[in-house]
Amino acid sequence: MTAKAYELDGHSVEVSNPDKVLFPEDGITKSGLADYYARIAKIALPHYRDRPLTMQRFPDGIAEDGFFQKHAPEYFPDWIDRAEIAKEDGTVRHVLAHSAAALVYLADQGCITPHLGVARADRPERPDRLVFDLDPPDDDFSRVQEVAGAIRDRLDAGKITSFVQTTGSRGLHIVVALRRTAGFDPLRRFMRGFAESVARALPDLATTQQRKAQRGDRVLIDTFRTAYGQTFVAPYAVRARPGAPVATPVEWDEALSADMSPRKYNLKTIFRRLGQTEDPWHDIDDHAVDARSLAG
Repeated sequence: MTAKAYELDGHSVEVSNPDKVLFPEDGITKSGLADYYARIAKIALPHYRDRPLTMQRFPDGIAEDGFFQKHAPEYFPDWIDRAEIAKEDGTVRHVLAHSAAALVYLADQGCITPHLGVARADRPERPDRLVFDLDPPDDDFSRVQEVAGAIRDRLDAGKITSFVQTTGSRGLHIVVALRRTAGFDPLRRFMRGFAESVARALPDLATTQQRKAQRGDRVLIDTFRTAYGQTFVAPYAVRARPGAPVATPVEWDEALSADMSPRKYNLKTIFRRLGQTEDPWHDIDDHAVDARSLAG
């Protein structure tokens, strides 16, 4: 199969095997994935900028096992930005996605879903995103919506503006933007205490228990992304599921509406939505909360 060339941001990016099918039930090819990331880049990249990126790769398509990769290989082109992030036994050289060309190159590598750091590369010990990940035991999304509404209301009561996105899987991510004035430890205490208070108020609906055997049919309020090196699924990332659903930032009234589902938008339909409404997260950093006020 002849490679497909993209001319983007002053770079020529070749997508090899462009007709290779990555989503067998939908006939979505590698070039279809690359086309999507080239087109979504203008809206998505402001959310990706300066964030260490972890690649979730499926070189043989979603019918085969994928894997997570943090380290950018030596063969990646020089024009793709990197950041060396300290870890316990050395460093990890992460990709920084700053261009449409970079996203298309990652698609050529079989990276279907990029995941982003909750802290930016220049200060990885100071997060600027808090993420509540609502993980249900099944596909009953109404229970997720009820828990999400309770979290939103409690944050509102504390004058904390929150943002929400479908995950493209089964749940929702609730995100709070931060000014980088505190480290992870006090913010982790805030998140745990907040989640536990919601779970106590909704004992039949919500839990903070990580073990599946202890959750029952309750929605897990997962706060474990409040830690050094942790990630969340990137806004507008494609998920490796049939239908190629897209993790989609939405308004709160949409997220809680009866016709919402975590996989409502996909690679083929997302642009119709964005043609009718602007990115609900376009001003997320204008609502950043002083992290010290939460750290207490």
